[in-house]
Amino acid sequence: MIDGSLAVADDDAHPFRDEIVSSWRRCKLVGVAPTGEDVPYQPEFDRPNRLLRAAGPVMDRLAEQMIGGPVSILLADCEAQIIDRRAGGRELSQALDKALVAPGFHYAEEFTGTNGIGSALEERRPFVVSGAEHFRENLQEFTCIGAPLRHPISGSVEGVLDVTCRVDDSNELLRPLVLAAVREIESRMYADASRREQMLLEQFLRASRRAATAVLTLNEDVVMANTAASGLLDHSDQAMLWEWACRMLGSRDEYVGEVRLARDVVVAARATRVGDPGAMAGVVVEMRPRSDAPDRVAVARPRGRRRGRTDASEAMAGRSAAAGRLRDDVDSVLRLDVPVLVCGEPGTGKLFVAKHVHRRRDAHEPLTVLDAVASQDDPAAWMARLNVSLDASGTVVVRHLDELAPELATRVEAVVDSVPRARVIATARGRGGRDAVSRVLDHFALSLTVPPLRYRGEDVADLSPLLLNACSTRRPVPRLTPCALRTLVGLDWPGNIRELESVLFTAVTRSLGSDISQQHLPPEYRSGGNRSGPSLLQRAERDIVMEALVETRGNKLAAAARLGVARSTLYRKMRVLGIDENHLPAPTTPR
Repeated sequence: MIDGSLAVADDDAHPFRDEIVSSWRRCKLVGVAPTGEDVPYQPEFDRPNRLLRAAGPVMDRLAEQMIGGPVSILLADCEAQIIDRRAGGRELSQALDKALVAPGFHYAEEFTGTNGIGSALEERRPFVVSGAEHFRENLQEFTCIGAPLRHPISGSVEGVLDVTCRVDDSNELLRPLVLAAVREIESRMYADASRREQMLLEQFLRASRRAATAVLTLNEDVVMANTAASGLLDHSDQAMLWEWACRMLGSRDEYVGEVRLARDVVVAARATRVGDPGAMAGVVVEMRPRSDAPDRVAVARPRGRRRGRTDASEAMAGRSAAAGRLRDDVDSVLRLDVPVLVCGEPGTGKLFVAKHVHRRRDAHEPLTVLDAVASQDDPAAWMARLNVSLDASGTVVVRHLDELAPELATRVEAVVDSVPRARVIATARGRGGRDAVSRVLDHFALSLTVPPLRYRGEDVADLSPLLLNACSTRRPVPRLTPCALRTLVGLDWPGNIRELESVLFTAVTRSLGSDISQQHLPPEYRSGGNRSGPSLLQRAERDIVMEALVETRGNKLAAAARLGVARSTLYRKMRVLGIDENHLPAPTTPR
């Protein structure tokens, strides 16, 4: 690969050509520019780009020295994805293409078995895999020598440098060649990091000398905060602000907007790029009170509680637009005294929301929770328990109502219709079915949808302390380090909050009471990017599109206008980013 383009065998009929090219193209991110045009994201925020800056010149020199030779040089990121390949004769290049050893393909050991890239990452030391030592048969004709590349300041593994050749061309001098190249790359990384930190320090001091304001300067490894920022920011806010800056500065040098911090604090923030045009050093975030604040102090005040809100310990955590929308929907539900249906994917916290609605209505009334799944074992006994619960005072929450025994559908419909007050709250995956049980859901006058965690990634920073407090018996409760929190924020969480809770419980057990760092997370969750593929920037783009859809209540034309793109572009973005219009966070609507 030269200058970002993939070098594939010249034969257009090559059987793997389309797969290789399409895989490499999937690595390039496309964003929505303010003008509405589709433009490549500027990749300064991506860790692979930082790695390429340091490794590129070294690989150029090695490739020039070995041009046409029997050796190929590979560079992979910290997720074992190949991001560059150099040198190697035509025959070797064709063999590597056929084996899918090309930019865009992943070689994590947990998925592809023993190999020079994945094993070096897993062992965190130089690793040689030759011939039949490879797990995959199509790699057994090669010898691979990989060595991890460590960031000289943070100590984190940034990637792997690998030299690959055919087994017959193996040479004992290749290992010292790889180690020497790794030392040179790490030296360049140190020089680059030192220069970047100096630039960050200069911008931090310059911003701090201006009018009294909270100033935070940060990149992937360094955080600088003045006194005002230290007093304003919660432990979780650093990771959130970094992700916010990545999202908002995807195609511009400066952005001004409101940001919701922890403890429901809202500030007007200005994020500014730091660094040369082609070499991002980090960002400076200046935070001030909103213009409608009652005074001009540098520390923002917590937002006043909404009318009818309960104690903060009972509030629903989250600073995302989707979380805000859910709180608004709950407020709308409380204005009407009718049964409520809480919809959402498994693990999103539907039961918590149902209990929250009950507490907001009347926290002094008793609450009974029945699981409709149990009705399938003994329908008559379950129906009797439902009737007894409704005859008593208080609220009844019916979980998994869409799993109700079909023979009870008509009787439960009659019960829901006969309840005089909002004493029944049910949870289900969603409406839309055509069977008898699905028709029961239509008898609920109001419904609200709990959004999946993948649509509210920034809420991980607010949810994690609550979950840690619940699953830890130690005091003080262990906290997530900024690095570990950034990692968790970057994942897609197909299991939603339940999955996050399980990961945190494991991390608490491994940390033995200390703060939770990346090494305490389960191995499959230690990657800083989305486990299903998209990077931070692609997640950020999805969040922007999702936020527009949520704010416009799913109106595609209005969302497209909000983003400054054509409606056809919005539909294409939704397909590319995997946004299902049938599972958007829905507003509360009276039926």
